[in-house]
Formats: sequence, structure tokens, C-alpha cells
Amino acid sequence: MRNIFYHWDEFEKKLSNKYIMLFLDYDGTISPIAGTPDKAVISRKTRQLLKKLSVHPRRKVAIISGRALKDIQNKIGLKSVIYAGNHGLEIEGPKVKFRHRPAPEYRAIIRNIDNGLKRELRGIKGVLIENKAICLSLHYRLARIKDVPRIKAIFKAVTLPYVVSEKVKISAGKKMLEVRPPVSWNKGSVAMWLLARQRVFLRGKSITPIYIGDDLTDEDAFRALAKSGITVFVGKSGLSGAKYYLKNTGEVIKFLTLMARSPHP
Repeated sequence: MRNIFYHWDEFEKKLSNKYIMLFLDYDGTISPIAGTPDKAVISRKTRQLLKKLSVHPRRKVAIISGRALKDIQNKIGLKSVIYAGNHGLEIEGPKVKFRHRPAPEYRAIIRNIDNGLKRELRGIKGVLIENKAICLSLHYRLARIKDVPRIKAIFKAVTLPYVVSEKVKISAGKKMLEVRPPVSWNKGSVAMWLLARQRVFLRGKSITPIYIGDDLTDEDAFRALAKSGITVFVGKSGLSGAKYYLKNTGEVIKFLTLMARSPHP
């Protein structure tokens, strides 16, 4: 992995006279990681950069997040951006609207898991259960380190019957465990789907996808776009399958600033 700023001239040449589709994760990418999801917010500068990029005639911006659709829409607040919530299971933006409709029994399963986790985790401090209807997340960032093995064991015990019967899928992120519908759909799938739609709109014109993310869930997108796009991990070098890396959210904002100032039309 190479820091993208060390190869900026090479990078700019790749973007010369190209349409660009910019995919961004939210938490840990354009917003610093916070103790609880509600406290993770973007700065005014970041919002202005996203607006400038998303209305550019040769740019398209999509936020792909594990957050619920309405949550991520409220966090960004721009109508010119495409939003993919719950890892792309619900999408909304200019000229696009999609929502995965799980089976009726799935909603009952999520309620059962939600209730089971609340019951079994009662008394353990620092855990947060986030029921997003389509997905359910268990955050343990604020939990004591010594309690983490117990939290994971409880999560596994509560979800295991539904995993074995293939009624749900389980995934992990940074200090988080998640329950999802049993479908083959992830951040990589939604990035490729949105990219294909954009290519149709452009009638075959060349378009370069750029994906920036920091979480384990973003690795699916890095793999999907490995040959056709530019993949950027936010964090320490060597911890991801992405081609490039940026050290932190501060460098991401610097990158967006340079993209917004790019002389290429």
C-alpha cells in the first residue's frame, strides 16, 4: 500500500479528463470515530466539499454506510448525493431508489435477537444495540476490555439458532457485530451496481471509481474494485487490501479538497 499523496502526480494523470464516481464510507472516513453513533458528525467544511464534488458535471458522489438510510441522509443533508444505507440494502439519491424487502419473518427474528441481546447483556456497561430494521448492530466500543469476550459470546449464543438455519448472516466491523439478511449483498455489490448504472447514463464513456473506507466491511468493495478502480484505506499501511491508504480522516478531507480543486474538467 502506498500513501496516495506520495504519488499525487501519478494519481492525477489517471483522473485526467475522466468521469469519476467517488464512493465514501462515513464513520472513520469522513467523520472521526465517536464513542456512540449519534456523536459522529461531519464538519461544515466536509459538507461543503461533498456538495461541490457532487454537483460537478464529471463527478458523482455516493456514501455507502452501515448506518440506516435516514440516519446517513440526516448526517450529510445533501440532495445531490447518493446514499446507500445498511450496507446498500436501502439506496436513495438522484434518479435512484432501492430498498431490500426482507421476508415478514425476518423482522420478527430481528425483534427476537434485539430482545435477547438486551436481556442477556443487561448489567454490562458500554454496549449499545442499534436496531436499524433491516440490520441490527451491537456496538461495544465503550465496553471494558475484560467484558469484550463475554459480549461476543452472548452475541454468538443469541444469534446462533438463526445463523444455523440460514435466517440471518453475521458480520463484524470496528468494535461492532452485526446481524444482516441472508443475502449476497455487501458494499462491494452496491458499488458495482451503482457504477454499472452510471455507465449506462454516460452511454459507455469512461468512468473511474474511487472507493475510500476504513472498516472491515469496506474490504468487500476493495476486492470488487481492485481491477477497475482506485481503492483507498483509511488507517495504517498494510492492514487492508486497498491499493492506497490515507492515515486518518484529516487526510481524507485533504484528499477531497484536492479533488475539488482539480484542474481537470
